[in-house]
Amino acid sequence: MKLLLRLLVTAALVLLLSNLLSGVHVASFGTAVIVAVVLGLLNIFIKPILVVLTLPVTVVTLGLFLLVINAIIILLSTKIVGGFAVDSFWTALVFSVILSILQSITYKILGDDKK
Repeated sequence: MKLLLRLLVTAALVLLLSNLLSGVHVASFGTAVIVAVVLGLLNIFIKPILVVLTLPVTVVTLGLFLLVINAIIILLSTKIVGGFAVDSFWTALVFSVILSILQSITYKILGDDKK
């Protein structure tokens, strides 16, 4: 049940951010749900590989390169999901940062934060 709630919260936030950021485009709520699923899967399977491969750069930048990896994950999801588009790398970077912050706040409010 928590997984379904987290999925719906992420989908709602993706849809909200598409309305707030001019460079993010989502066709419908159904597309936002698919984006949430794809983002979750990419974060589970692809992100750890990217983190390990870029570990030296991440250490040198004191972890800031993880923001770049998050933006790359967003751009990968635009290639996978039809009806979801992000105009540029910088828009993807801003989108990923704001999405992460809003997810943290929302999960804390709902009492669904990871412990």
